[in-house]
Amino acid sequence: MIKRAAAIGLIAVPTMSVLSACASGDSGGGNQVDKGEKSTKNPLAVNEGAALDVVIFDGGFGQQYAKDAEAEYRKAFPKAQVKHSATQEIQTQLQPRFNGGTPPDLIDNSGAKQMDMGTLVAKKQLTDLNALLDAPSYDDPSKKVRDTLRPGVVEMGQFDSDETWVLYYAYTVYGVWYSKTNLAKLDAQYPETWDDMLKVCEAAKKKGIAGWTYAGKYPYYLPFSLYPFIAKIGGVEVLRRIDNLEPNAWKDPAVKAAFDAYYELYKKGYILQGTPGLTHIESQTAWNEGKALFLPNGSWVENESKKTTPADFQMSVGAPSSLDKNDKLPFGTLWASGGEPFIVPKNARNPQGGMELLRLMLGRKSSQNFIKSVSSLTSLNGGTEGLTLPPGLASSQEVLTKAGKNVVNPRLGDWYVALQKEKIGVGALGEMMAGRLTPDEAITKIQRFADETAKDDSVKKYKHK
Repeated sequence: MIKRAAAIGLIAVPTMSVLSACASGDSGGGNQVDKGEKSTKNPLAVNEGAALDVVIFDGGFGQQYAKDAEAEYRKAFPKAQVKHSATQEIQTQLQPRFNGGTPPDLIDNSGAKQMDMGTLVAKKQLTDLNALLDAPSYDDPSKKVRDTLRPGVVEMGQFDSDETWVLYYAYTVYGVWYSKTNLAKLDAQYPETWDDMLKVCEAAKKKGIAGWTYAGKYPYYLPFSLYPFIAKIGGVEVLRRIDNLEPNAWKDPAVKAAFDAYYELYKKGYILQGTPGLTHIESQTAWNEGKALFLPNGSWVENESKKTTPADFQMSVGAPSSLDKNDKLPFGTLWASGGEPFIVPKNARNPQGGMELLRLMLGRKSSQNFIKSVSSLTSLNGGTEGLTLPPGLASSQEVLTKAGKNVVNPRLGDWYVALQKEKIGVGALGEMMAGRLTPDEAITKIQRFADETAKDDSVKKYKHK
């Protein structure tokens, strides 16, 4: 559970019934184009004249990085037509295509309306990407693609077998984001203890500044700092039991301690007024405007909020503050994991082309283009050599180095999208932080949600190996 992992894109809340309709059946492959001739330059045997259909989530990372990679694909296969589509409505737009057996060849399955990955895997609607992972890497044919990826990336794409269904392209660092400039105005530094966090928030309040804000309409952003806080307090085994849907996992004392701490932010008036009604963009804008000091988020925030970020903001990310001396893990423990989940549908007409585009994207040129364009790391291990990193990304590198092996990777949101987003996020955490539930009430509610999911035979279950 403690490992270097890699980054998530924005997140999703589709209902299970809709997702089941989206991923019904185990047919497909009959409409696929013939494979091409396998060669050193074409290790996946791409049909050089076959069209390629790509759908990209148009969110925090935009879509230009994908268009640039597609241009490189066209250079490699000049006879191939590449259709590029971008949307924030991934599930809504692609459900009819999955149902009709005509899905795209490559999908960036991200965003607030992504398709439920666990359901897609359970319904056998995805192509196993091990062929891609075992292919020669784009820059060094002596290395397989899998051997060039950050630790934890391959495992994140696996569920309950050795097949790899998802390739997470970005590498996100989650935590408590802040402005060094705005903290300096209060003669403060990032608080390494919770007592200091409360002191900084109180000092800000006296200046008419809120301590925290967050995406109130999408409160499943809160776990980006809350889950590693829980692990820091009680150890990674607490998150492991939560991921495994074990009975009473949410009633662990570490969960209660973390919830109490976050609830104190509400009770002391340290949350920006109106936060429960803010979108992720609105909360980021308020934060950039100096209305609040701290924001739980992922490292895509630097690119997503750049239009409103002051030039002297000095965007940075901090690991969860230490609760007290009894914490099981040291300060610096944080969540970093794979993001921007790319999938190749089983019914894709040109799955080899979809995998080849991913192989190209994991090359040094495309990876560095992504890093420079959107201020985020990729799953390619390294790739930043020679680049001048913007403040937020440089900070992400710094906290990762400090964390060392103390990097956690909760899987609940990967395995049970509806549980994580609709129920835990919107139904409980959002209510607690708005003062409509106490921590005890939120924990009881979440445990009930988890138990219901555990008992629901229609939901495929996954466990840590």
